[in-house]
Amino acid sequence: MAIAIVDDTPLNLTLIQALVRRLTPAGTDIVTFTSPLEGLQWCSENEPDLLIVDYMMPDLNGIEFIRAVRQRYAADVVPILMVTAAHEKEVRYESLAAGSNDFLTKPIDRHEFDPRVRTMLTLRASQQRLRNWNDDLREAVIRKTAEIVTREQETINRLARAAEFRDPETGAHILRMARYSEMIAIQLGLDAELCERLLCAAPMHDIGKVGTPDHILLKPGRLNEEEMLIMQQHPRIGHDILNGSSSPMIQMAAEIALTHHEKFDGSGYPDGKAGETIPLVGRIVAVADVFDALTSTRPYKQAWEIERAFEHIRKGSGSHFDPACAEAFLARTSDILQIRDRFRDE
Repeated sequence: MAIAIVDDTPLNLTLIQALVRRLTPAGTDIVTFTSPLEGLQWCSENEPDLLIVDYMMPDLNGIEFIRAVRQRYAADVVPILMVTAAHEKEVRYESLAAGSNDFLTKPIDRHEFDPRVRTMLTLRASQQRLRNWNDDLREAVIRKTAEIVTREQETINRLARAAEFRDPETGAHILRMARYSEMIAIQLGLDAELCERLLCAAPMHDIGKVGTPDHILLKPGRLNEEEMLIMQQHPRIGHDILNGSSSPMIQMAAEIALTHHEKFDGSGYPDGKAGETIPLVGRIVAVADVFDALTSTRPYKQAWEIERAFEHIRKGSGSHFDPACAEAFLARTSDILQIRDRFRDE
């Protein structure tokens, strides 16, 4: 506990300090100042549990002192007791308006001083307990929120792994395209929380393939028209699997699953959306997914050369891809190569 007393008269300081000492436990730090400027400086560096300040002082009167302290500490944080002369009625009112919690008149009456100081110290102790409780509650909320996010991420990872078992694409594809997506979002200047959520949600883009028959999903050659129509149902299946969650992350994953095969010119599927009617996260993942698919070996094709894939993204800007997303992707070629090198196919 720390109590500050500010009064330009040394005798008053000694008297008030003695009165306070009787009311506080051993070890209480009682600091005194005859200079209000020095007292204000101390208060700016330390949070007192109680501040007792006189009104008539040189350089800075008690009202000005209180106003300065209140700029740093609210009335429910640091209690302030103003000491004034008995005839200074207007000053007492002004001190309350400035932010003092209570006032005493001179000469100080110990029978009045003791209960008022005890009340203010009790108030301070209650406020401290409340602040500590709030801090504990805040930490608990942060901890529980982190646990929920971890469980959500585990659910997403397990669902993504389930899709991998039926899909010829590798787990490394999911890791790469998710990081490409995050990189595009960062380059576009999206906020950090959204970028992180996109990194976590993007791996779910093809979860709908769990509903695609094996003879189509695992076919080594090109699909015929009828097979392609069945394959093109997987975005809606993925959306149906993920839709309706209260989790913002899974809500985003559902949006990505439904829209990552839409094209900027409206020629994509399943709904033929165009331009900015396609959600931004879908437009971002479209670039990341196509680039990684082109540069990866599949049972039905060889991997493209990197420069050829970059050129495909460049030529598809404005038709297949959102120009802003394509430009953001192509602006980070060195990062793309680092991601490819870090997450290689087994």
